[in-house]
Parts: sequence; structure tokens; C-alpha cells
Amino acid sequence: MAFTVIIPARYGSTRLPGKPLLDILGQPMVQRVWAQAQLSSAARVVIATDDERILKVAQSFGAEVCMTRPEHPSGTDRLQQVALELGLADDHIVVNVQGDEPLIPPQVIDQVAANLAQHASAGIATLCEKINDFTELMSPNAVKVVRDQSGIALYFSRAPIPYPRDAFSKNAMAMPVAGAWFRHIGIYAYRTHFLHQYVSWSPAPQEVLECLEQLRALHHGVAVHVAEACHTVPAGIDTLEDLTAVCHLLQQRDGEPQRSDGNTSV
Repeated sequence: MAFTVIIPARYGSTRLPGKPLLDILGQPMVQRVWAQAQLSSAARVVIATDDERILKVAQSFGAEVCMTRPEHPSGTDRLQQVALELGLADDHIVVNVQGDEPLIPPQVIDQVAANLAQHASAGIATLCEKINDFTELMSPNAVKVVRDQSGIALYFSRAPIPYPRDAFSKNAMAMPVAGAWFRHIGIYAYRTHFLHQYVSWSPAPQEVLECLEQLRALHHGVAVHVAEACHTVPAGIDTLEDLTAVCHLLQQRDGEPQRSDGNTSV
């Protein structure tokens, strides 16, 4: 099974402008993500960007880069342009690895690609992990997913679903003992022909309300396969606090010197 990894990397970020170029112990974030993707079984790893600064940095460390239009409304639209320009076959599998996850395990990249290949009826494959923390369950930043017995998504939401009515009626401030909740992990595998379909659809009402792109697929009846991740997936980077945490984790894991001060590498 051959598949391609595409890493969308936008320079513009509301909270962290120039995020793909933030320094992480001497390397830009986008290089860290690319290096992890290179450890997967992907036949090809491509960085998709709309910014010349990211292009130059990515080329400097040997990455394949595709320039995309700046007006794309979503990362999925950016992927579709890359798949089209690369001439990928309709049944080719494309894995979207977020450009702000420098610790993404290569095992989960392989897992999500294999899951899509094994489920012909699914248009998308993605991953999840169990929620064991009350704060995470209630946080709108942690996207929850409910699946059927075959692992097909029933719904994604920022709300705590399924809602534990009886448990919360007794104590609405504690993690219920009984039940299982899952946080969606934002890595996706698609077939090229789905990407071409997706960009032709208008945003779904639920998608607009929840600000979750995957709800557009559910709205159009596309099956989304969701499996528990085979490996713990560390959080991505959205804030300077996240950046510091990742640097500390890398220091502890690899003994790398502390060099990051949050500045970009260009």
C-alpha cells in the first residue's frame, strides 16, 4: 500500500504568527514534523505552504514543497490542490499530518493509512484516544467523537458526548465512573477522489456551528472510520506554553540542549 503524506503549513496563525518556523531546539517546527513523517512508511512526504519563507526553509532541509493558493478556507482544500497538482490517482491514499505536531509518532501515520485501505466503504479514516480527565471532557478544545460498533463515526462535537445524564445529575463537576469518552486526534487519511468531492461542497450547518470540518463529510453521508490510536499522540502546538512544553519533553527524551526561545528560525 503506497500513500503520500501532505503537511499543510500556513504562515498566518492568529495565536502564533509564523508558527511553522518557530524554533524547537535548533530546528523549525515544520522540519520536526517533516522528519517524523519521513519515519513513516509513506512513499512521499510533501509540505504544502502558501508562504515563500516556509518554502525556502523547507527546501533548505531537503523537503519536497508545493506552493498553494493563500485563499484556501481549510487545510483540506489545500490538500486537494496538492493532490491535483501532483497528479495523484483517484484511489491514492493521502494522509494529512498537521503542521503543528512535531512529536507525531510515525506509527499512527501508518495506522491511519492502513485503516483507510482496509475499509473500502469509508471515505475518511482518523484516530481517537480515551478521555480520562474531567477538564478535557468538558473542554471545547478537545473534540469528542462517538462511534458505532464498527468504528464508524456517528458524530464529532466540542461538547461532552455522549452526555452522562444520570452521573452529572449527581455530580456535574467530576468525571463519571461508568462510560467511555474519546478525544478525536486530528490526523486524517483520504482517497484523492474524496478530496475532489469535498471541495465542491458548501460548509454544512453543523460544521459552521462547531467549527469542525469533518462534519461536512458526515452531512454528505460519507463514512468516517475512527480507530483508537496505536501510540500516544502528544498534543500539538497552539500557544507559547505548548512550545515550551514540547521543548522540555524533547530535552527529557533526547537530552537535547535547550535552545528555543520561541523565535522563528528566519
